[in-house]
Amino acid sequence: MSTLRLCVLMAATLLASVAIAAPRKVIIDQDALGPGGPNLQPILMLLQAEDVEVLGITVVSGDGWRDEEVAHTLRLLEISGRTDIPVVPGAVMPLVNSPARTKAWERTYGKLYYKGAWTEKFGDEGSVKRAPPHPDNPYLIPPSPAGAPTTKALDESAATFLIRKVREFPGQITIIAAGPLTNLALASRLDPKFAGLAKELVFMGGSFNPVPAQNHFAAEYVNSPRREFNMRFDPEAASIVLREPWARVMQIPVDPTTRTFFKPEYYEQIGRGRAAFRDYVKAYGESFPMWDELAVGVWLDPSLVTRSATLAVDIETSFTAGYGDTLSWPVGEGPGLGERAVLVVQEVDVARFEKMTVELLSRPSRRR
Repeated sequence: MSTLRLCVLMAATLLASVAIAAPRKVIIDQDALGPGGPNLQPILMLLQAEDVEVLGITVVSGDGWRDEEVAHTLRLLEISGRTDIPVVPGAVMPLVNSPARTKAWERTYGKLYYKGAWTEKFGDEGSVKRAPPHPDNPYLIPPSPAGAPTTKALDESAATFLIRKVREFPGQITIIAAGPLTNLALASRLDPKFAGLAKELVFMGGSFNPVPAQNHFAAEYVNSPRREFNMRFDPEAASIVLREPWARVMQIPVDPTTRTFFKPEYYEQIGRGRAAFRDYVKAYGESFPMWDELAVGVWLDPSLVTRSATLAVDIETSFTAGYGDTLSWPVGEGPGLGERAVLVVQEVDVARFEKMTVELLSRPSRRR
């Protein structure tokens, strides 16, 4: 073999190995209420994954108000030793929905089980490790038992950050949205090319036909199987996002999460682990279905999915009893109003997923 051919071969091999080793770029868009729990643990899973580069965390109101969530996220990154990752404030309010509209809806159609930032009082199954709800004060940041952050959020809006990053890395960024889709809808309206420049969208939300779990959380969907909080909080944003020209969309609805649960013994195991945040997770973790963790889990390891279907999906936006409900049709049989094909995760290997999650959160922390 000539020296030239050998050099070409070596260069090609080197380039191939670099391509294989290149980390997957991701932005997580989250309603990051804390401390600890199912909103922040998925962020930690991504930080711990070997082949993932987290470009940023964009924050949206949902389970809590945006500014309180930003503070929890900043503090989480400080404890994790990952203050290199930007935290970017997003939408405070949905596009159309509001506390007043929600109260009007409830007067006509009955009480909602859960209202996120607009919840007036936690039920018996609610969090006892978080500040009391403050539905009428969006900008209040209650003291956190985990302490206040000393770092600051990026001085940019989530929508412009998302647009800027997909233009910087066209076709390379996965957006994992685990809260209401307001930030993504705003980005889509600001830049019609936004969705098409992303690699894919993975989102947790919606509900089709879940099997009721044996816990309090089934109250959200047992009598209204198409209702799910993330979509119900901002239905208009969800409908906009689902009509955008994404190259690929994967949806993790309530359905496969009903058999998951973050058991107390998992927190004990993580507390004995080697991650920098182990004491934080053990102290503030609470047992919930693993909604957002599953969205991250199936993206990290698609082989966890045991059953899925490709459907045309939209969200109901008429202010009726079904406001925010998940709509679906076989691909090509919808109303033809821009609904797109979505890969819907229906069942997963729960035991393997839960084991993977605990292992990820127990291993030594990755550094920048």
